[in-house]
Amino acid sequence: MIVAPVPMMTVPVLVFSIVLVVTSVILALFILMHKGRGGGLSDLFGGGMSTSMGGTSVAERNLDRLTIIVAAVWLASIVALGLLYKLQS
Repeated sequence: MIVAPVPMMTVPVLVFSIVLVVTSVILALFILMHKGRGGGLSDLFGGGMSTSMGGTSVAERNLDRLTIIVAAVWLASIVALGLLYKLQS
């Protein structure tokens, strides 16, 4: 029985895998830091108990921007890993 050698993980695949793991954790934390908008599952955990001030604060807008940036990096690393895996085979 002939066993094909397992290809070693290349440096770009390793780098993008690390970026994907780090951005996944950061993205999950950023999403959990958002305040509830008054409906859905946020009410289940007490998010509906607070009153809305009508507008969003500067911190909330910055958190939104950071979440979008991290999500874009997360998505780009997934696409890059997919392309790298496709090129390896």
